[in-house]
Amino acid sequence: MRLYYTPWLFRKFYPKEVIWQIPTKKKILYLTFDDGPTTEVTNWILSILDEYNAKATFFCVGENVAKYPEICSELIDKSHAIGNHTYNHRNGWKTGIVDYAENTAKAKSLIKSNLFRPPYGKIKRSQARLLNNLGYDIILWTVLTYDFDKNPDKNEAWEKIVKYSKPGSILVFHDHLKAFENLKELLPKTLAYFASLGYKFEKIPLNW
Repeated sequence: MRLYYTPWLFRKFYPKEVIWQIPTKKKILYLTFDDGPTTEVTNWILSILDEYNAKATFFCVGENVAKYPEICSELIDKSHAIGNHTYNHRNGWKTGIVDYAENTAKAKSLIKSNLFRPPYGKIKRSQARLLNNLGYDIILWTVLTYDFDKNPDKNEAWEKIVKYSKPGSILVFHDHLKAFENLKELLPKTLAYFASLGYKFEKIPLNW
């Protein structure tokens, strides 16, 4: 079963410090991209976003920023936001609190942002509390697109994106080769459809 939308009851199991959507009544969607930057995918994403004058938030893996600092700089130059996704994509449920904090701090030396998204959406209460106390805004999502799925039901994914995306929704896509084929279909459709409804696409505000 794919949970495209995280129901209220499920959110109760997560730490209270976690942010699932941005409170607004305006027609704004917050597109986010995890796991980059990458040479193949990031530039394509940027070109599509430019067509709609759309801004987005990229949750970057530290070791990828170390490999491709010029791409990360381009994200900032184009007025997109960047966020911390740990240094090497750590699963919080399988990582001790000290190791998790150190890994996140290592990424922060390259990623100057207080936005943080736990890889896989997996974070313990103790980890969330510590990162929140250190000044991070912990961002999860309203809609998970499943663009990373190896056996996608693209019609279902598109229907769920349309159904669950509302003002203030945070959508998560992936800046990664594993998601590229699905992304090439879902991202342009998302931008075109919601733009036709009068939506704007903005980056998640720092210290919102």
